[in-house]
Amino acid sequence: MNMDFNLFMNDVVRQARQEIVAAGYTELTTPEDVDHALSQKGTTLVMVNSVCGCAGGIARPAAAHSLHYDKRPDQLVTVFAGQDKEATEKARSYFTGFPPSSPSFALMKDGEIITMVERHEIEGHEPMAVVQKLQDAFDKYCEEV
Repeated sequence: MNMDFNLFMNDVVRQARQEIVAAGYTELTTPEDVDHALSQKGTTLVMVNSVCGCAGGIARPAAAHSLHYDKRPDQLVTVFAGQDKEATEKARSYFTGFPPSSPSFALMKDGEIITMVERHEIEGHEPMAVVQKLQDAFDKYCEEV
């Protein structure tokens, strides 16, 4: 790969990380971070981030906008597929019954997967449709804030 492309990709990754952290999510970059976060009591939304277009155009905006709601998870975390590979693999080990998918959202409760919004439910959909899927899950499984 040429140097310009690598610099461009570094910028894309940095921006993708900054967007999700600015929305209120905590980055999990190691398997230990994942185990610690997902072992917490309560509800946790895990956003599996990526550099693809549907992550930037749909998933990350939905991740941010879904939080403007009266019910939401106790904890918001993110792993970055293709970047923090070991952390992502560890997070996916908790998503039993669901194939690897990025971008995606996993809603956990007390360390167990409750529901998932997979890539096929994100790609090609409007951000507000994904927001609605997330908020429907929040209604069902989360407490008021």
